[in-house]
Amino acid sequence: MTRLRVESISKVYPAVVAVDHVSLSVNAAEIHAVLGENGAGKSTLMKMIYGVTEPTSGTIFWDDQPVSIRSPAQARSLGIGMVFQHFSLFETLTVAQNVALFLPPGQSIAKLSEQIEEVSAQYGLPIDPSRHVYDLSLGERQRVEIIRCLLQNPKLLIMDEPTSVLTPLAVERLFETLRRIRDEGCAIIYISHKLEEIRTLCDRVTVLRDGRVTGQCDMADQTAASLARMMVGHEFEQPLKPAPTDCRQVLEVLDVHTEGEQPNGVGLTGVTLSLNRGEVLGIAGISGNGQTELCSVLAGLSQPASGEIRFSGQRVNHLSVAARRELGLGYVPEDRLQTGALAQMTLTENVLLTAAKRAGLVQRGMLQHEAAQAFAQRCIDQFSVKAGGPGALAESLSGGNLQKFVLGRELLLAPEVLICAQPTWGVDVAAAALIRQALIDLARRGCAVLVISEEIDELFEVADRIAVIAGGRLSPVLELGQTNRQQIGLWMSGLWSNTSEILSA
Repeated sequence: MTRLRVESISKVYPAVVAVDHVSLSVNAAEIHAVLGENGAGKSTLMKMIYGVTEPTSGTIFWDDQPVSIRSPAQARSLGIGMVFQHFSLFETLTVAQNVALFLPPGQSIAKLSEQIEEVSAQYGLPIDPSRHVYDLSLGERQRVEIIRCLLQNPKLLIMDEPTSVLTPLAVERLFETLRRIRDEGCAIIYISHKLEEIRTLCDRVTVLRDGRVTGQCDMADQTAASLARMMVGHEFEQPLKPAPTDCRQVLEVLDVHTEGEQPNGVGLTGVTLSLNRGEVLGIAGISGNGQTELCSVLAGLSQPASGEIRFSGQRVNHLSVAARRELGLGYVPEDRLQTGALAQMTLTENVLLTAAKRAGLVQRGMLQHEAAQAFAQRCIDQFSVKAGGPGALAESLSGGNLQKFVLGRELLLAPEVLICAQPTWGVDVAAAALIRQALIDLARRGCAVLVISEEIDELFEVADRIAVIAGGRLSPVLELGQTNRQQIGLWMSGLWSNTSEILSA
């Protein structure tokens, strides 16, 4: 039985054709992957199905009947639920209150909180329904989005990058849930750039490129390599990682303690690490275990309660964000639309906000707008950012393209130290390879690079040394050859011994 069918659907904006006469059908009891590069039109297509965006042309059929879906509320009344890549949550409300907004009225918050706790425990997505959203990490917000949809008992579930900030164990549990939902008759549209996930989970795949369907097939005979070729249209090289040659220490963190960023946040407890020029140090961990606090205290957004941070031997505890940037500290935050860029400003204006001094975009107290435009264009060109030029608003870019721009902006400033959180969140496989290679190359040119990621495979691909953060504590830091993915995955639960025991094992 065909649950959803779209026929020749298009969405045309003044500057771009985002979706160009796309046809797609999804059956009940099927998990259907939609695959494509950043900016291929996937999210726009899903927003039309969910009623967020009105199609320019084309027809949507629901249970073989033509429908006009003009709002998310109407979509939900039909039985369509969606987990967005960019979360649609109200930060000043609690988890339970956010969930209540998407469910029929009349249910008490207390009763709904019990249901949230039951579903979160059942599916391995722990969340406290009384916490405010502003107090949640990205991974925890992702859990709220997923739980909110599951509570709606949808007939069609759209999932846009649902595992981007989930741990491997949480992903396995989510997949078990999705398979059970599918077997009960629910149709699922699954968007992800993680090709092995798609191969493991999905039944069929539709590939988009530049807003058009370029391929449809069953998943049984596909490999990750063949899916990548279908998606990008050509082969691409995996990142190369030569051995580091410059090992001078540049950043030192000594017994740092902090309070949690929010009332329920996880503070740092005795974190000690060193970061050397020419290397990539990877830190793995489940979202909400102190990553935000570590980034904040290193970037200068907050100060430690005790301990020291030294940059090239200089104590920098008291220095502001701007002062640390002048010393050569670059920062790519995990939240690209709040901290990394301002959505309603152009790419040029976003460059001026963060790169004005270090890039020489201020002369005699005057902003050099043309120079800033040229800098923004370099980011676009060198990192293959799909955008309408330096004057494009940040919010007009797809999530992956904005990520590439934010990262490119920091890399082009040639920092001495780069703090990079979730560098490939929501970007396609080719762009992820480009970003990872860029981080390795930056390190080998003498920068000290700290990468914080929940993707263990990513860290093993780019890092020279690796550690885990759990409960605000940092594990021993190991050379890559001293450990493996299984051990790091175990450590993400906070289970590690002291270094001597590890090395003698």
